[in-house]
Amino acid sequence: MSIAFLEQRPPHPARLASIRSIRAIESKDRAAWLGLWREDGVVEDPVGISPLDPRGEGHAGLAAITAFYDNVIAPGDVRFHVRESFACGSECANVGTITTRSADGSVSRCELVMVYRVDEDGRLQSLRAFWEFDELVGRMF
Repeated sequence: MSIAFLEQRPPHPARLASIRSIRAIESKDRAAWLGLWREDGVVEDPVGISPLDPRGEGHAGLAAITAFYDNVIAPGDVRFHVRESFACGSECANVGTITTRSADGSVSRCELVMVYRVDEDGRLQSLRAFWEFDELVGRMF
């Protein structure tokens, strides 16, 4: 898996934030990932109602984003493969696959679109991940 494609695309503040986010997640650097966020940031992963977000409102604020990292991201070994990246305005949409290996050795692959929005200082305001929870769970069992 690789983000080489993403790293070769023209620089853009939201794209650079996405690269930093991916690197921090892959290296399990909790402090670096949390340091990318604004206090009022929001993670929607996946967008809408799911067992990860029963109200479908996202994980808003740094405390909720920290809990999301600890409960959803940290337990697995996560790898990204980005095939497409489109940056405009204050946002960047990356298309790719996330592969996660859990502690018990099981592997899941998720096809998704990840949309990153940054503020004028390049800090993450939001991350919206579009993927189908039921489809992913259905492939696992």
